Amino acid sequence: MSRMSFQASVTMTQLQKKIDTIGNNIANLNTHGYKNREVNFSSLLTQQIDAEEINNQRLTPDGIRVGSGARIGHTNINLKQGTIQTTDRALDVALLDANQLFQVSVMENGNQETRYTRAGNFYLSPTEAGDQLMLVTGDGNPVLGNNGPILLADGAEDIKINQNGQIEVTRNGNQQVEGQLTIVEAVRPRLLEASGNSLFRLSAESLENYEEAEIIQEVAQQEVNVKSGALETSNVNLSEQMSELIETQRAYQFNAKSMIKCVG
Repeated sequence: MSRMSFQASVTMTQLQKKIDTIGNNIANLNTHGYKNREVNFSSLLTQQIDAEEINNQRLTPDGIRVGSGARIGHTNINLKQGTIQTTDRALDVALLDANQLFQVSVMENGNQETRYTRAGNFYLSPTEAGDQLMLVTGDGNPVLGNNGPILLADGAEDIKINQNGQIEVTRNGNQQVEGQLTIVEAVRPRLLEASGNSLFRLSAESLENYEEAEIIQEVAQQEVNVKSGALETSNVNLSEQMSELIETQRAYQFNAKSMIKCVG
């Protein structure tokens, strides 16, 4: 295989990954809390090829350098806020500040791990004891508060979440705060990685280079700013994604033609 066809083959593999990412973005256009993924490419290392010499006398410049294709350098998560959609449902909550996230507890390989999300469509699920209700995500994962999962005694007449993330419960006509959403801010959002279902986590690689507190920091209660009865929509821009898809497909076709010509 010639160098040119090798470069084209390597680049085509990476372009296909970008096409897959764009397809995933478009598929989640209507997913609440979904954040757009952006793929950036970088050139692979170059190789020096000696220029022609005859009788130890150089006839051309001192060598040339050729790349060995391109690869995906980063797949970044764009945490730019999506449109706020009013639902008038008491347990729907939208974060109004950029880079802020809800905390969720997820069971992974038999261990409870903390994940992060912008999706605030929450529900109440009965606990095993049956006398309490737990605030959970649409997938049934516990939403975390100041002291772990948020638990409320059963029998409430009304439940709502105020602007500071406090969960106000009405019982016998009396209103009281029985829970508090713990909101965190992604100080270095590029170090988050997607883990499915609009959830993010801290990658093992990021924790090798940074302390957790340097990536994620808890937001003080007085600085929490949420809107109840609303959800944040996906921040995917369909027109931009379609333009990128066409551009990437053309790049893929160009590399495929280059490879065919080399083989032919």
